[in-house]
Amino acid sequence: MKAISFLSCALMLCVATVALSQSEMRKAEGQNAVAQETSAQTAFARMKALAGSWKGTAAMGAGPGAMSAPVRVTMRVTSGGDALLHEMMPEGRTADPSNGDDDPLTMMYIEGDRLMLTHYCDSRKNRPRMVGTLSPDGKTVEFDFLDVSGGTKYGHMHHAVFTIIDADHHTEDWTYVSPENKADHAHIDLVRVK
Repeated sequence: MKAISFLSCALMLCVATVALSQSEMRKAEGQNAVAQETSAQTAFARMKALAGSWKGTAAMGAGPGAMSAPVRVTMRVTSGGDALLHEMMPEGRTADPSNGDDDPLTMMYIEGDRLMLTHYCDSRKNRPRMVGTLSPDGKTVEFDFLDVSGGTKYGHMHHAVFTIIDADHHTEDWTYVSPENKADHAHIDLVRVK
């Protein structure tokens, strides 16, 4: 009889240990999901802090054929705080799309546990999507290519990096990939318009 009691106690102890272990695993998985979500939310909050008007210079390409041009960027928090609209246009051009001067629009938003970027390309007429990650120092949000809709016959935007220098200065690096997989790079140095 003592052996049966001992065996019953041992069995109950094993079951309790397994249940506690599974509970701890679920708790750790839940904490990991919250940490990932927090990372995306933190990155999005950093991007939303860039809302406003910016001006600067876009340097495109490298070497002897490199070009630079003045550019304006406007970022606006929209959709009840759930999206950030980024619009880029050459300095001096009016913001009138009826004259054919369409400019690229980019939307940033949270989707599940990821910071997403969808770039509505003005010249290639496609919509690449990228996933953003925040650097450990919290100063850089880097977007890596996920997929593209609308075709890649003329290439597509493939990568974007936003580096926050301070509240009134940031840089943007955009990488375009041609149909031949040749990468072209643009670096934009921007200051806040007050």
